[in-house]
Amino acid sequence: MTFTAATPHSDQRWALIDQLWVFPVKSCAGISVQQAVLTDTGLDLDRAWMVVDAQGQMLTQRSVPRMALIQPELRHAELVLRAPGMLALHLSIERAEAPTQVQVWKDTVPAFEMGALAAQWFTDFLNVGPLRLVRFDPEHFRLASREWTKDVDAFNQFSDGFPVLVTSTASLDELNNRLSQQAQAPVDMRRFRANVVLRGETPDAWQAHDEDRVGVMTVTTGGEAVQLKPVKPCPRCPMPNVNPDTAEVSPAVSDTLRTYRQDPRVKGAVTFGMNAIPLSGLGEVLRVGQRVSAEFA
Repeated sequence: MTFTAATPHSDQRWALIDQLWVFPVKSCAGISVQQAVLTDTGLDLDRAWMVVDAQGQMLTQRSVPRMALIQPELRHAELVLRAPGMLALHLSIERAEAPTQVQVWKDTVPAFEMGALAAQWFTDFLNVGPLRLVRFDPEHFRLASREWTKDVDAFNQFSDGFPVLVTSTASLDELNNRLSQQAQAPVDMRRFRANVVLRGETPDAWQAHDEDRVGVMTVTTGGEAVQLKPVKPCPRCPMPNVNPDTAEVSPAVSDTLRTYRQDPRVKGAVTFGMNAIPLSGLGEVLRVGQRVSAEFA
C-alpha cells in the first residue's frame, strides 16, 4: 500500500513542542530535555559522539541492538554513560585525544578519539570489537544533501544526514491505533529518535503526519523566531523494531508502517517523521511548550 495523506481542512496548523530529545552518542539512548539550544548542526550536543569499529566505521543499533541500553546523561561539563552491569563512564565534554578519521555513511569526517577507557567500556558492554568512541571535530562542516536542502547550506555532526528530526504525537497515535488493531503492544516515541515532537493545541490542530505536509515551521521563542524547514521524509530502517528497554527486536513496527507509510518522495521507502533544517534562530533556546505554526506547503 502506498503513502496516504489526509486532506487538510485549512491552510494553517498550530502545535506546541511536546518533547525535545538530544542523542549525544549516535545510536545510543536519548535524553528527554525541557530546553535545548539550536545550533547550525541541530540541538546542542546532538550526535556529537559516535561509536566506531577498528576501521573507523560507524556502529549503530541496526547491527548491534544492545546499544539501545546505553543511557547518556549530560551533567555540567561531563557526559556520563550508564549501561546494565557496567560502572558509569564519566567523560569531559571539553576533552578529547588524538585526531582520527571516521566513516558515517558515505562521509569520511575528522574526529577525535575519546581515549582507551571509553574504548574498553564500549567493547566490554557491546561484546564486539575492538571499538572506539570518537567526538566530531567541530571545525569540520559536514553538509546535508543539497538535493534536499536546495540553496541552503545545512550542517550535521554524526546524524544520519540532517540536523533536526521532527515528528508528532498524532503520528505516533496513528501507528499505535494500527498496532492495537493487530493485537500488538503500543510503542513510545523513543523508537523514532526525533529531536522535536509536536502536539496539536487542539485535537484537530495537528493531525497525524502533518509534519509531512507543511512548509516552514515557526517556533515562538521570545527572542528571534526559530524557523525549521522540513526538507526530506525520514526513511526508516529496522531500528524502530528495537525495544529501547530490553534491546529485543520484533518486526511489528516496520510491518505495520509498511501498510500505510510507503512514500513516493523517497522511492517508496517507509517513512516516519521529517528531516528539517534551521533557517533562522540559531542560538535561541527551544523549550517544551513553545508554540509552533506552519502552513501547508
